[in-house]
Amino acid sequence: MSRIDTVEDITRGAHALAAADPAFAPLTTYVPPLRRRPSGFATLLQAIVGQQVSTASAAAIWARVEAAGLTEPEAVEAAGEAGLRSLGFSRPKIRYALALATARLDFDALDRLEDEAVIASLTALPGIGRWTAEIYALTALGRADVFPAGDLALQEAARILYQLDARPDERELRQMALEWAPWRAVAARLLWEHYRLSKQREGIL
Repeated sequence: MSRIDTVEDITRGAHALAAADPAFAPLTTYVPPLRRRPSGFATLLQAIVGQQVSTASAAAIWARVEAAGLTEPEAVEAAGEAGLRSLGFSRPKIRYALALATARLDFDALDRLEDEAVIASLTALPGIGRWTAEIYALTALGRADVFPAGDLALQEAARILYQLDARPDERELRQMALEWAPWRAVAARLLWEHYRLSKQREGIL
């Protein structure tokens, strides 16, 4: 499995995408952020926090999580429902966070799995859908060919880039992304940056 660990990896992938699809050529004039995060419990919990809320709301809740020291599974378990609720977790997210904390995932072993095996392992947990699993694989594991097609910012960025009448849904965008292999994670980074520049706001925490 290939990984994206440096800005040079992004640049290489961006030029490969532009050669395969001229629509990406204008996007190669800027280098998007690496968007790498540490692998492990905290990053996956942060992805759960970011589900179905704005980036600003997710950032505010996550700041409270860090301030409370709830970035390890033992601390989350000890905080329990009441502690998580006080930080702004919804009822479903409380359940998901506690399920993640008690699962005691072997994150080193997870890192050695192939992309689809990583996603299957993560989506077996309550509250972790494919979007969350793909975001983790892309940002924490640096996988080069993962594409979270369910991401609304990516869907909107694709609509803008290709001047489509309507935003592609997850199925449609995933089909489009097949053409961007084996650099789909670079395509995601370019599209997020295109979204940020077009909308003047971030599309991912």
